[in-house]
Amino acid sequence: MLKDIMVHFDGSAEDDVRLAHAAKLASSLSGPHLVGLYTNPLPEYAYVLAVQSGLAPMEPIIEAEEQLRKIGDTTFADLTQKLAKIAIPGTIRRLDVGASQMVRRGVAEAHWADLFVASVPYQREPILFWDALVEAVMFESGHAIYLVPAASKAPPVLDNILIAWNPTREAARAIAEALPLLKAGRNIRLVTIDAEEDAAPEAPRIVEYFSHHGIDIEVRALAAGKQSVPEILLGEAHSIKAGLIVMGAYGHSRLREWILGGTTREIIEKSDIPLLLAH
Repeated sequence: MLKDIMVHFDGSAEDDVRLAHAAKLASSLSGPHLVGLYTNPLPEYAYVLAVQSGLAPMEPIIEAEEQLRKIGDTTFADLTQKLAKIAIPGTIRRLDVGASQMVRRGVAEAHWADLFVASVPYQREPILFWDALVEAVMFESGHAIYLVPAASKAPPVLDNILIAWNPTREAARAIAEALPLLKAGRNIRLVTIDAEEDAAPEAPRIVEYFSHHGIDIEVRALAAGKQSVPEILLGEAHSIKAGLIVMGAYGHSRLREWILGGTTREIIEKSDIPLLLAH
């Protein structure tokens, strides 16, 4: 069940867009709660080592932090008012920490949310470390993430939803996480691309599974041909005017950083439709 929907705030103009998407998601669910997570980066205190060594003055870093906290107070108050105007119960939390702690602390907050709403990475010029935060939440929170494309201004209608299926743990988890939204939808299409021949009998089992959850679903098996998998998925999504694509997120960790699989990264980079991903 999706009861706690966390939405990332960073004080930018996109806060309003992410909040609108989160509110739209919540409106299609039963008894949800919105949790805003405002991340306010402070000066990195590794710099203090240089200060203590006499290599740099202390005053600038103190003044910078004081100014950022004051800006944070104003932004936090504004976000609190915006959240209060939505007809959905909500609270807001705040992280005022340095860059080295922000990702870890953000993931810790996301552990206690059923769904994390964020701006899609890779479609904009990097803003601080938000791409790293989104990647970490995607792979380490234990829950699904909803990504808002850069081109999106208003949240879409969630009547039509596309599911990208292959027989993996990640895809199965994405479906499980998305079930409340799938139940609220009207036109659900599941597609497989270049499925193995022995996977053909899986289609009746897929239909049966969704019927047990009260969901009517259309299953389509497609061949890739000359198009890439992301191109086919986006084409299918547009053909049904999908408001959401549900799929597994693939990647691996190296040197404490997440490396995304090629298909996952490409569709994140190219999608103009919101994505619900789970690892």
